Amino acid sequence: MRYTKQYSSPTELLAILQSRGLDCSDTENAENILRTIGYYRLSGYLYPFLSFPKTEHLYKSGSTLGCALHLYEFDREFRLLVFDQIERIEIAVRSAITNIVCAETGDVFWMTRSSTFANSEKFNKTMSLVDKELQTNREDFIVHFKQTYEDSYPPSWMIAEIIPLGTLTRVYENIANNRIRKKIARFFGLSVPVFISWMTIITLTRNSCCHHARLWNRSLSLRALVMTRPLRPWVGDDVRQGRVFFTLCILKHFVDIIRPNNHFKQQLIALLSQYPMVDTSAMGFVKDWQRQPLWKV
Repeated sequence: MRYTKQYSSPTELLAILQSRGLDCSDTENAENILRTIGYYRLSGYLYPFLSFPKTEHLYKSGSTLGCALHLYEFDREFRLLVFDQIERIEIAVRSAITNIVCAETGDVFWMTRSSTFANSEKFNKTMSLVDKELQTNREDFIVHFKQTYEDSYPPSWMIAEIIPLGTLTRVYENIANNRIRKKIARFFGLSVPVFISWMTIITLTRNSCCHHARLWNRSLSLRALVMTRPLRPWVGDDVRQGRVFFTLCILKHFVDIIRPNNHFKQQLIALLSQYPMVDTSAMGFVKDWQRQPLWKV
């Protein structure tokens, strides 16, 4: 069918929300909120307050715009906390892959050698992306390399800094020498398939954070592989996939290796305490989650 909805101004949208039972009196300048955040983005935080059936778009008694804004602010701070962990993981993974492969192969240009990889078609796709990045990238270290050296490509650690995290995961996945892949995965306490799976989830979560997308109660269709015999403390079978808490468990696994004395758990507890109205069960948190082996530390 054709899309027939027409544009509505913030003034009109505010009137629509109020007509559906949403109390906007607890928010100063509600109309400006709709103008600066946008109704479409805010609707994801209004959704939990709809009464059943939600298709009727009527709000539960006592629902306010301020409640939705609290969820919005929580999600914003939650994304910042999550992205802070992902930054540490991303940097560590980039470093581990380049360091280990360089040491094992003795070749600083391994990332641009077809002989390093199992699948030539995947390698060619990666090289197309690398070529594009090198053509447009204006990082000082890339400009300096081009001006100083005659080599066609920079060493692997420079390329690893400019390609997307998802592409780096595909590079890792395509390394022909499985012993090297195992060594990298074991550095993070994982098997090769689980490392690839978890890095894919981390990349998707990273992209959500970068695009300021709703994260706190998002349903994740991608299912992760797990270690049948974990090398480090993990969680019980009661922790279900598909919700963000499982992703938090993946992040903590990595961060505990990268920075053993991290404060991720304490920061998460503090954030949840600051927003007690947040439904942690909608995030996938299990009862007594802090007693899970992974979270006891």
